[in-house]
Amino acid sequence: HRYTQISKMFALFSKPELLPADKCLKGRTKPIDEAPTESEKHYVLKGPLVPPFPEGSEMISLGMGCFWCSESLYWELEGIISTHVGYQQGATQNPTYREVCSGQTNHNEVTRIVYDPKKVSLNKILKIFFENHNPTQVMGQGNDSGTQYRSGIYYYNADQKKTIFAAKDAYQTALKKKGKGKIATEILPAETFYYAESYHQQYDAKPGSRQYCGLRPLGISMPPLESKEEKKM
Repeated sequence: HRYTQISKMFALFSKPELLPADKCLKGRTKPIDEAPTESEKHYVLKGPLVPPFPEGSEMISLGMGCFWCSESLYWELEGIISTHVGYQQGATQNPTYREVCSGQTNHNEVTRIVYDPKKVSLNKILKIFFENHNPTQVMGQGNDSGTQYRSGIYYYNADQKKTIFAAKDAYQTALKKKGKGKIATEILPAETFYYAESYHQQYDAKPGSRQYCGLRPLGISMPPLESKEEKKM
């Protein structure tokens, strides 16, 4: 990220932590000018980038560190309707990238995934999530330090919540067998999602991208997970 150095500088002086909501930047009542418009399409999947999405689709938001790195992990998975990056779980309304990187919004950088649950299970998405970053790192990922890089899963319904906690427990068991630490991933109901600037959307696929990857997976596989829905697929 352009502002990773700023985040590192702050980390030298204090451990990243969430602020009291009244200490966060206020933001603005309208979406930022650089946010995607209704007419924009997904650069890779060519489908919708903003709502409305097809009837019957579901959403899940994932924080894995730098959202440049995480969004591209899901494009080749069958059943993915859309992916988009943005800011979530913070106190600042309609934040900008620069504001999020300041550590004064409480937002996390997330990839929100829109998927067809009849074609792809949430377990398959969570397998990619857990296996492709270090979920034991607190308030950061690799060399990227800050609250905006925290590991997080933000769900939209009770069934998702149940599936997520089961997957977390399974992966924690696998980590324990390998002598790894406790999973730090926060699992919470999804709050308002604010789209990141258009130039961040599908960044890795666009000409001139830095091909940056700050993810630090542990190299440990997720144990087999199968839901009733998966048995029907």
